[in-house]
Amino acid sequence: MATDKVVETVMVGNYVEMETEGKPKDMKARFSKFLWHGGSAYDAWFSCASNQVAQVLLTLPYSFSQLGMLSGICFQLFYGLLGSWTAYLISVLYVEYRTRKEREKVDFRNHVIQWFEVLDGLLGKYWRNVGLAFNCTFLLFGSVIQLIACASNIYYINDNLDKRTWTYIFGACCATTVFIPSFHNYRIWSFLGLVMTTYTAWYLTIASLLHGQVEGVKHSGPTKIVLYFTGATNILYTFGGHAVTVEIMHAMWKPQKFKAIYLLATLYVLTLTLPSAAAVYWAFGDMLLNHSNAFSLLPRSPSRDMAVILMLIHQFITFGFACTPLYFVWEKAIGMHECKSLCKRAAARLPVVIPIWFLAIIFPFFGPINSTVGSLLVSFTVYIIPALAYMFTFKSSAARENAVERPPKYMGRWVGTYVMNSFVVVWVLIVGFGFGGWASVTNFVHQIDTFGLFTKCYQCPPPTMAPSLPHLNATAAPPPLHHPHNLTHSP
Repeated sequence: MATDKVVETVMVGNYVEMETEGKPKDMKARFSKFLWHGGSAYDAWFSCASNQVAQVLLTLPYSFSQLGMLSGICFQLFYGLLGSWTAYLISVLYVEYRTRKEREKVDFRNHVIQWFEVLDGLLGKYWRNVGLAFNCTFLLFGSVIQLIACASNIYYINDNLDKRTWTYIFGACCATTVFIPSFHNYRIWSFLGLVMTTYTAWYLTIASLLHGQVEGVKHSGPTKIVLYFTGATNILYTFGGHAVTVEIMHAMWKPQKFKAIYLLATLYVLTLTLPSAAAVYWAFGDMLLNHSNAFSLLPRSPSRDMAVILMLIHQFITFGFACTPLYFVWEKAIGMHECKSLCKRAAARLPVVIPIWFLAIIFPFFGPINSTVGSLLVSFTVYIIPALAYMFTFKSSAARENAVERPPKYMGRWVGTYVMNSFVVVWVLIVGFGFGGWASVTNFVHQIDTFGLFTKCYQCPPPTMAPSLPHLNATAAPPPLHHPHNLTHSP
């Protein structure tokens, strides 16, 4: 009888925060619900896949130039599987936490469960504070990266404005995400976002193959250990997008179905990231070491402009994905989380956008900032902390005996799971945080020394010099510099 109750508790869960009770009565309401209110396993898959491969798609060729072709492919496969495993751990801990709370008759109807609350409920305040600090900082800089990417990409369509000015403009545009209540409401956005990144990935692949290898192309990577681990941590960051796993699960009608969703999303993402990164690196080789944005090396065309526009829209969506959990944390801190007025909640969320805007202007280093965030924040947020939290949650025999979700047989049950988690902690701590942190911070400091903070236009080509007038200079004027869209220039 007790077992039946546990199963029933896990299976239920119509999470209807900020939704209208009852079924829609007219066609307009039904159509609105179809586009606006998502909670199925398909919605979760689209959310995971769309959120996982965003602007990082454009920096993976840059990572391949640092790592070399073989290491780039191997690290993508390795971190893809590692990320899927820790996402599974997070999903197990969420179901465990929710089940315990629902046994205590806790109602989450107007409350979105977040990762730090799962840690608090299962392991206590110390774990909550650590998880909250890492998660919020990662999501903060994740939002910053999306804003930087917007400015970097739009520059390849319109270079009349510098990247800093574009950052101001897109910061205002991204602030409109305060009106999206929760992850329920990303149904159509997640679907469109994945379509956009799919187009961009295959554009990069096909355009690079049609372009062919540039004259004298070299594939010398890896050449420096600093660059090698910088590239590796960018891939660590790529497959560490499950900092919003709990929020996505909470938006599902049946969150226990999430277990394999992230793995399936990762497998699809690999069909986008591997061909595109390999093709661009094959075509341009070591030129990518000075071009962190893959768009900068491909000639301007309607297809490229379309890819840029679609990535801009997708980055707006991904900004919302990264920032929405921060909105929830802020709402809870000021006591507005259970407010049913969308306008009041939107107004209360606006202060969250301001520091993101400011940091994007201070550190506009598209590419290097990904690796730094990956090594210092992603390594703990979505790899080390979930693995350790799982082991401490089920360290007692009683906890293992009463676990809602037990480890699969093919993983060796509890022993195999603990061995796997120990490996994750040791590997990511040494390689991701240790070597990766040293390399990425070294590279990041080099960007600051080279370009400075608050740089107006990061990696932009120098302004075109006007040729000297004949009567002022008897010597022949040098040829004008190439147009910013020339293949040899940095983004």
